[in-house]
Amino acid sequence: MVTQTRNTRNELRSGWRQEITKAQWLVLTGTMLGWGLDGFAGSLYTLVLGPAMTELLPHSGIEVSPAAIGLYGGLTVALFLGGWALGGIVFGVLADYLGRTRILAIGILTYAVFTAAAAFADTWWQLGILRFIAGLGSGVEAPVGAALIAESWKNRYRARAGGVMMSGYAAGFFIAAIVFALAGGLGWRFMMALAVIPAILVWFIRRFVKEPPESADAIRARRERKRAGRAAAQDDFVLKRLFRKPLLRPTLVCTAIATGALIAFWSVTTWYPQIIRQMGAAEDWSPDLIASRVALASILFNAGGIIGYAAWGFIADKIGRRPTFLITFGAAAIAIAFLFPFQHSVTTYMIVMPVLGFALFGSLSGAFIYSPEVFPTSVRASAIAFCNSVGRFFTAAGPLVAGVIAVSWFDGNLGIATAVIAAIGLVGLIGVAFARETNGQPLPTEESLAADAAGAPIAEPAGPASAPTRKA
Repeated sequence: MVTQTRNTRNELRSGWRQEITKAQWLVLTGTMLGWGLDGFAGSLYTLVLGPAMTELLPHSGIEVSPAAIGLYGGLTVALFLGGWALGGIVFGVLADYLGRTRILAIGILTYAVFTAAAAFADTWWQLGILRFIAGLGSGVEAPVGAALIAESWKNRYRARAGGVMMSGYAAGFFIAAIVFALAGGLGWRFMMALAVIPAILVWFIRRFVKEPPESADAIRARRERKRAGRAAAQDDFVLKRLFRKPLLRPTLVCTAIATGALIAFWSVTTWYPQIIRQMGAAEDWSPDLIASRVALASILFNAGGIIGYAAWGFIADKIGRRPTFLITFGAAAIAIAFLFPFQHSVTTYMIVMPVLGFALFGSLSGAFIYSPEVFPTSVRASAIAFCNSVGRFFTAAGPLVAGVIAVSWFDGNLGIATAVIAAIGLVGLIGVAFARETNGQPLPTEESLAADAAGAPIAEPAGPASAPTRKA
């Protein structure tokens, strides 16, 4: 009896090792690194936004002031996010027609090269153009990576793998904060040049990350039907399909969730470094002290973000997707309402930043874990990209509007402006209210969605994704 009990315990401990394959680990590694280095490149820019604008605005014939930095800095961020939104849609569609891994590699190469090229900008508008092109590539990683994870990890660890992949972005922010603390004194151009590092990852992805059989089969079947002249309804252009039943509802739900999470996230992450710089200038801190406080706030924010990103899938597997969204959206709202509209000490900022990072990054993680669970393979990458890109089109205006209203309405107070724009993120809760719970459900297929739309029950496919095995 003792031996049998010991064997059962060993089986339980080793279950995940036997169930997760080498191919799944490679997909997780490649997508996590790609998303993490994307975060690294993006965070470098937000950390050096102030110094970059301070140098470039005089070259553009513009006098340097907090208002000008807010306006033109916000515009460059808006251009980046607009490129991200457009690139996400274009490359997401291509991923459904040409394959996930090929498009992923193209996107990584684009954002790495053009982010690094920003080191050679001489005016704010040159920087803005380069940020737009870099954004086109950055739009690829999250939707295609989320689709790759969902289609490769077809077991009960799918949500947790998605959360771990998403944590790479916060880890990239965290590493960028450390690099900025150690090497920020070398100037913003040096920091931007470091963003070329992700280009190395393209070799790894092309060499080791394979196309999931599910997406490869869907692409092959679509091509064969086209050659045979017997196209089906599911062969209509992928974006057109998102606006009719049975995909219209999940499209609207996921768009609302993503839009809410993104508006809150980018409003906060764009301006909290500049808010802390303004606090330091008002208290006559030295430049070195200001830089160290900005770096520390970023490190704490992203440390909380790493936990929030990774933990979302684990929590959602325990209590469900919808309750977990309510926790992270709610925590973000409370933290923003407490921190930004009022005067606080820098110590208070440092205490709240990890909580805010946990909530904001967690909500983003949920958006990319949930959306692959409500769309079929043939449109999955396009749908994830579209829902998040719509959110980014709205978000692109957020940092710019925050800079404008700070000057126009709040006498230059970026804290109040940031809170006002971030409050629009509550639209995500509307999406959660209409979302269906997907915890423990298999990924949808064309047949299951058609049956759901018709109100007819169908048998769920057998396998670890729909029912835990004895080794769980």
